[in-house]
Amino acid sequence: MNPIPLPEAQALLARYVEAKDHNRPALIHEAFAPEATLTFSIDTDTISFPEKTEGAAAIAATLVADFARTFDRCRTYYVGDLSLAADGTTLTVPWLVLMRETAAHTLRAGKGVYRWGFARQPDGTYRIGSLHIHIARMDVVPDAGAAMLAALQAALPYPWLPSPALQAAVQARASADARLAFLEEFV
Repeated sequence: MNPIPLPEAQALLARYVEAKDHNRPALIHEAFAPEATLTFSIDTDTISFPEKTEGAAAIAATLVADFARTFDRCRTYYVGDLSLAADGTTLTVPWLVLMRETAAHTLRAGKGVYRWGFARQPDGTYRIGSLHIHIARMDVVPDAGAAMLAALQAALPYPWLPSPALQAAVQARASADARLAFLEEFV
């Protein structure tokens, strides 16, 4: 087993976020192996996904095209130090998502863990061979004009989010607006 170089893993994770957050499903094929698998474990009833999806095309449909029908203004953040998350050909990374549910005009704030598995391709490069997404929380907050969403997103570096920056932003926002106190559970 050859460990994936951290810069190569980081580039694949950046490509995934670009695809998902900017509704660019074709980019999934640049990041994922053609036979990749996607699985979910979900600890909330406020969002749902298929338990298992197989193949890059189906993953692009699930995580990008279908997702964009319900949500917009999405930003996915990788929380913490990526170098501490690597273990050979796997990477376990906490995540935070801030987005808007389009029809309901609500802020969605979620958190969980990504477990990435990387597969070496015949040409020697790596692609994402498996992705498990654990969703620990997905809170829904009224935000008709998306002002809270915009303020939160503006306060956070994207997509690489150091834990201290998340903690500082949450403390500042929650103390300024009591409606955001729920975010203290996200640090």
